[in-house]
Amino acid sequence: MLQRQLSSRQGSSMESKSSPLTTHVLDTTSGLPAHGLCLRLSRLEDLTQQWTELRKSYTDPDGRCPVLLTPGQMKPGTYKLSFDTEAYWKKRGQESFYPYVEVVFNIANETQKFHVPLLLSPWSYTTYRGS
Repeated sequence: MLQRQLSSRQGSSMESKSSPLTTHVLDTTSGLPAHGLCLRLSRLEDLTQQWTELRKSYTDPDGRCPVLLTPGQMKPGTYKLSFDTEAYWKKRGQESFYPYVEVVFNIANETQKFHVPLLLSPWSYTTYRGS
């Protein structure tokens, strides 16, 4: 079992190295990763000022969504990660205050890596630019 966990973590680490944009969600109420949380990645189009959805995904058992974009998909601009927190908490029988969390951020240099963690509880959230 330990070997399987180590292999799984190594696989996640290898995947995240190839993706320039990743996220990781931790459920601070339980102290565990937020598994199965639906999220959407969008980019703000310069000309129309409309959001274009690039990807819909779910966090894995480690609370990660390691491959949001491939290196060729990332370009400078404004991006948004939308986390469906209401559905996540409802599945756990928990009332919550925020139906969703949107994290909007700028990417100026598409050659850099970006990690956007989310620390989540039913009544609050925190995010930051990780490494």
